[in-house]
Amino acid sequence: MTIAMGAPPPTHNTPVALARGFLTGGVVGASLAALVVGGIVESVPLFVSGLVLPAVYGLLFYLAGMPRRAREAAVVPRTALALIESLEAVGGESSDVPVRFGLTVVPDDGAAYRVDITQDINLVDLHDYRPRGVLVVQYPQDRPWRVRIVKRPTPEWEDRAASARLDPVPGAARAAEPPEGCALGAVALLGLLLGAAAVVLLFRADLFGREDTAKPPPAARPSVSSTSSTTVVSSASGTVTLGPGRSFLDQGELERALGSLTEGGDTRRALTLVVQERLLSVVFAPSGTQAPGFAPRALPYGRFPALVEEAMAGLGVDPPRTWQVTADRLTGSLTVRVVVTGPQGAASLEANGQGKVVRRAPAR
Repeated sequence: MTIAMGAPPPTHNTPVALARGFLTGGVVGASLAALVVGGIVESVPLFVSGLVLPAVYGLLFYLAGMPRRAREAAVVPRTALALIESLEAVGGESSDVPVRFGLTVVPDDGAAYRVDITQDINLVDLHDYRPRGVLVVQYPQDRPWRVRIVKRPTPEWEDRAASARLDPVPGAARAAEPPEGCALGAVALLGLLLGAAAVVLLFRADLFGREDTAKPPPAARPSVSSTSSTTVVSSASGTVTLGPGRSFLDQGELERALGSLTEGGDTRRALTLVVQERLLSVVFAPSGTQAPGFAPRALPYGRFPALVEEAMAGLGVDPPRTWQVTADRLTGSLTVRVVVTGPQGAASLEANGQGKVVRRAPAR
């Protein structure tokens, strides 16, 4: 008999979580505004601050979370047998393939329940996982939805899994991450808007005074607006904002946006390029400088949707809330970074100039 598990209460709308979401939104908004405004007013310190601020915040966020991670690591996980109900490879270009499993977990001293997980499996071992197979899994006692497959169980559990015959449990309770609600997203959006507004207000004299007193440079083009998107191009930067219901992950959107920023044979090189759901920002290298720039059209933008999909599906952020793609040559070679955020925190992957993934950092 299966005992239904009650839905866990929301845990993401605590004052600490809301404050952290507000602060994260503020840092993101301020850093993006600093990059754009710094490029427009040609302020190197402001532009560098836009790059350094998220890195410093990420380091502080990591250090602040160390005590919590230490407490979680000190809790001995529970071990149980699980029946594979379904499995599906969801992508990957390396020897480790992200596989989405549907499992029925059968604890020794509790009710069976269903859970869906995604875990990297080596191609050599992939044939060992089949529907109706029995696995050894572990999970924190207070978070039964964080199930991980034990690839090398102890001899005792290995013998139990080899001899066990588990049946699907009809109507088994499903374990999942507690719902967030909309409060956390609302305060994060508020923080983003306030952070961006603070930077614009601080440098409003440079921004608007520059427009009033200086003539438009020859390379500047007027803003082009429509009901579906807005494009603004100047000598120092360019932005494209999509209208409601559209995304830069849609087929052809990113190519059209980059074309609008580099039309007319524009060969200017870019210092950095940032893509979000409906916003594309490019900061161009100043003329006559030796800054480590790159040609925007040389980016593997056809690979961006696949990289975002891989980061969302295979790095432990479930469900993902936001994503961002950043391209630059600050380290000498062209690097494309994809960052996704969700209830478990932030995860990222890096790709080279051809769009091939070279590094992954799962959520922790």
